[in-house]
Amino acid sequence: MTTPATPRPAQEPWGTPPGLLDARCRACWFAAAVVALVVGSFWSLDLQWGNLFSAEAARAMGRFLAEFFPPDTSPAFLHKVAIGTWETLAISALGTVLAAAAGLVLALPASRLHAGDAARARAPTRLLLNALRSVPELVWAALLLIAAGLGPFAGTLALAAHTAGVLGRLFAEAIENAPPGPGDALRAQGVGRLRVFLYATLPQVLPQLLSYTLYRWENNIRAAAVLGVVGAGGLGQLLVFHMGLFHMGKTCTILAAMLAMVALVDALSFAARRWLTR
Repeated sequence: MTTPATPRPAQEPWGTPPGLLDARCRACWFAAAVVALVVGSFWSLDLQWGNLFSAEAARAMGRFLAEFFPPDTSPAFLHKVAIGTWETLAISALGTVLAAAAGLVLALPASRLHAGDAARARAPTRLLLNALRSVPELVWAALLLIAAGLGPFAGTLALAAHTAGVLGRLFAEAIENAPPGPGDALRAQGVGRLRVFLYATLPQVLPQLLSYTLYRWENNIRAAAVLGVVGAGGLGQLLVFHMGLFHMGKTCTILAAMLAMVALVDALSFAARRWLTR
């Protein structure tokens, strides 16, 4: 006796093209727009690829790199480089700490803490955060040099201003995306907003906030080294001075110190972020 064959489930007609507003089609249109933008960028820019990869360019670059060696390893200059390295680290660390504190203060009015929160200050505070981070660190440093004068103070304030805008937005997103259960339970018991944030929201998002802060410190190490271009102290100021005088051996030593510092801080920050997010 043969059993009747079970009917096969209807298969989705994958061969039919999606509609113009279908999710798959929207992704295709977005990818096509990105490709068109890239192609338009190559077409509109006067990129001299032939000159870049020519034999003459390679010889000129080889002669230029040969001037960097041997690096200056005299004790007096290494002492100056060590002081500049420490100054760059101090600028980046203090600027990041100030930015994290300001970002957390601004993140609270910039976020909707729960579903029933009116969050009237959310839009203007986010506009302020956009304004802070839209101005590059070099521009902030050039502006603050007028008020604070030459030296590391202007560089520290420049890093703090730009990074506060970045961290404030990241902190606000983390606070809004925190699980609402613990906060709702405390609010149901009549607990105030500040205590709900301290005892329910902050413990959940604190590892993420610290991870963001450490990542921005890595970026600020590089930015602090560049801020010396406008006279904000640190290794960047040494680099501009000696490179402008064509002291290529000293320039090589400064660049090596920058590379070593960035590599060390990146490794320590990566290890700390891995430990925090376990």
